[in-house]
Parts: sequence; structure tokens; C-alpha cells
Amino acid sequence: MRNVEDRHEEEDRPLFEAVLTPYRSLSPRGFMIFMVCVAAVSFASGALFLSIGAWPVFGFFGLDVVLIWAAFRMNYASARRYEEISLSAHELIIRKVGPGRKSLEYRFNPFWVRLLVQRLDDEGVVKISLRSRGETVSLGDFLNPEDRTSFAGAMVNALAAAKAGRS
Repeated sequence: MRNVEDRHEEEDRPLFEAVLTPYRSLSPRGFMIFMVCVAAVSFASGALFLSIGAWPVFGFFGLDVVLIWAAFRMNYASARRYEEISLSAHELIIRKVGPGRKSLEYRFNPFWVRLLVQRLDDEGVVKISLRSRGETVSLGDFLNPEDRTSFAGAMVNALAAAKAGRS
């Protein structure tokens, strides 16, 4: 009896796991430096316009700083999303977590799932999706083409290993 349980535990152990996250090149410290520079340039320009009597322009320079800050904050909020992929011999689980921590989970049988990879000659992989029994789920839409190409290769190998029964 113990031997059967050990075998089932081993079969349910993940063969492949990945967490996909969006790439952001500007660190929080870099963001603060950028915003200080934007604010300084806007303040200096606004002060120049204020000195020649065009005082309403000063307010618009301040509005520009606020709008740039808000756009970057929205960008950083969208960067908090991620996708978790876990593939075992009997199940493929995809969990997509959005910026508000709302998540969607998809479960597939790895023997029935089909990996669809769309490529362009000059860009590489532009879209990765999984299809099984009429349901299609896209993966890594937020990745750059190089990372998408790398992930697609790893996913192809992992699915082949799962279908062949290898770990």
C-alpha cells in the first residue's frame, strides 16, 4: 500500500515550474531620480514663464509632472501581475494573477493540451497559447520576444517529457 502512495506522489510532483513576470527596466530608485529631474525642469521652465507674466503656464508644467507620475504608477501597478505554470505527469496548471491580485486558474491534462506558437521572421515568437478541448489560454503576453522564445522552447520540452512519461 505504501509503495502505491509513493508512486502517486512522485507522479504528481511537478516536472516543470515557471513564474512569468513582466520586465521593467526602471527601478524604483531610478523612477525617483527621473521624477526629480522632470520636476526640476518643469519648475525652472514654469518659473521662467511666471517671470514674464504668463502665470497660467506655470500650473500646466505642474500638471505635466503629476500626469507623468500617474502614468508611471499605473505602469508599475500593471507590473505586479504574473503567471505561474506547473506541469506534472497528470496535470498542467496555469494561474494568472492580475495587478489587483485577482487570479484565474486553468487546469489541463498534458496529454490533451496542444501548444501553439506563432512566430515572425524578424521578431521571433510573438504569441504562445495552449489549447485543449475548445479552450485556449495565452501565456506570457507581457514578455519580450526573446523571453517568449526561450519560454516556448522550455514549454515544448516539458510537454514532450510529460507526454513521454519522463521526469
